[in-house]
Amino acid sequence: MMEGQGHQPVEQAGVPGKAAGVGAEVGGVRSSKEEGEVYLGVLSKEVRALLKALSRDSACSHASPRNEGKGDGSAPTEIITPDKIRKLQRALYRKAKAEPKYRFWSLYGDIIRPDVLEHALRVVSSNGGAPGVDGQTIAGINGNAEGRQRWLTQLQEELKNHDYRPQPVRRVMIPKSNGGQRPLGIPTVKDRVVQMATTLVLMPIFEADFHPRSYGFRPRRNAHQAIDEIVRAMRSGRCEVLDADLSKYFDTIPHGRLLQLVARRVSDGSVLRLIKQWLRAPVIEEDKVGKRRVIPNRCGTPQGGVISPLLANIYLNGLDWEINERRGQGAVMVRYADDFVILSPKGRTEGLRQWLRSWLTEQQLKLNEEKTRVVDREEGFNFLGFRVRWQNSRRSGRGYAHVEPAAKSQAGLRDKVRALLNHWTLGHRIEDITYRVNRLLRGWSGYFHYRHSSRVFGKLRWWVNGRMRRWLWRKHACRHGLWKHYGDSVLYQRYGLWAMPTTAGHPR
Repeated sequence: MMEGQGHQPVEQAGVPGKAAGVGAEVGGVRSSKEEGEVYLGVLSKEVRALLKALSRDSACSHASPRNEGKGDGSAPTEIITPDKIRKLQRALYRKAKAEPKYRFWSLYGDIIRPDVLEHALRVVSSNGGAPGVDGQTIAGINGNAEGRQRWLTQLQEELKNHDYRPQPVRRVMIPKSNGGQRPLGIPTVKDRVVQMATTLVLMPIFEADFHPRSYGFRPRRNAHQAIDEIVRAMRSGRCEVLDADLSKYFDTIPHGRLLQLVARRVSDGSVLRLIKQWLRAPVIEEDKVGKRRVIPNRCGTPQGGVISPLLANIYLNGLDWEINERRGQGAVMVRYADDFVILSPKGRTEGLRQWLRSWLTEQQLKLNEEKTRVVDREEGFNFLGFRVRWQNSRRSGRGYAHVEPAAKSQAGLRDKVRALLNHWTLGHRIEDITYRVNRLLRGWSGYFHYRHSSRVFGKLRWWVNGRMRRWLWRKHACRHGLWKHYGDSVLYQRYGLWAMPTTAGHPR
């Protein structure tokens, strides 16, 4: 309930003494059709599009550019949100959009609803993932319908009785392309399910507050749209680019300030307590010999936590609004999670850099000075795996924003193809290797076949075909002519190699 209002708590089924959730309070007395007629007629085009997006589970998809186009070729299974949950999300979003200062007072009862928890488990299961510190796997929970339902019932009872306590987060190190390592936190399956249920309820509330130029981990938003926004900013004459990088952003978010930002919209103490427990959950690291050590988590939100992307967006939302609407002096900031660029008119970027450094220091964050740089649009920069630069067209001579896969992204694909097509895999079946290569190529192309990619894709297709050709030639003991028996048409038709596209990937 909003502070100062005198409504009496309404008993909610299964949650004695709790006020009814916003799903009952906001528009709960109308039918969904009537609600749509009342709200959709007066909301902006952007808001209507978001309401349609809430009909899917795109808020639960936490794929980032680091994972998009990795080449596994596997698209996440689309999980359709049940009508009752969709109706709740729409009601929350409308209320938050209509009243920017409204504080939602009873959300815990919606989080622990059986249908919300069941849907959260379904989404977590579709995303897969390794087990946490307790060793419990998704397959073990979903082994049979009866065991799955028993597990969900027990979890709901723990939440209803406030007996639920998050377990420590298992930390593993993921190798980075530059030779370093990125820490990845893996909560237990139980914690991931509760975090997903909480995200399903909180996401539409904060989605109403997020700036439209933030594109990471949001419904119906992706990296390609962020690139399109950059292209529009370049076309408008913003010729200087601040290519910024935050130093260990996810690991340095201060818990106290983050909880204050969440509390501006949520006054439900049970929900805030859940988030605080997840933030403070200790981290368990295991060395090479199997020895474990427990590390207190005094700041940061672990990469790998289901709710972490939402919390990370909440903490940087103020920066989006400051630069795009108040302090930017005509600048445009485009952000995807912790990756962002600021495009501004000539001569204003250095001042913005000083202001940005000051703002981040106040928020207890740090700018990575080594990686942050100011470039001219003709020089170009890398963003989300793409290379973006301003150049003149060979045909018309006019300037345009050229977008193609970055050299680093191309090298990453070559490395993965080499790992599949080498002398170590000559003993494998041709069908198996071809399947894995095709899966890799389709996944990479699905992300990078965008805008001006024809030249890069033509070179890569020529290289992949040559690699496959030599692998087959060696597998057959070099008995046949390399080019005569393994031409491109033979690779495609006989061996089933997928042909990478060589036409331009126009904006979707």
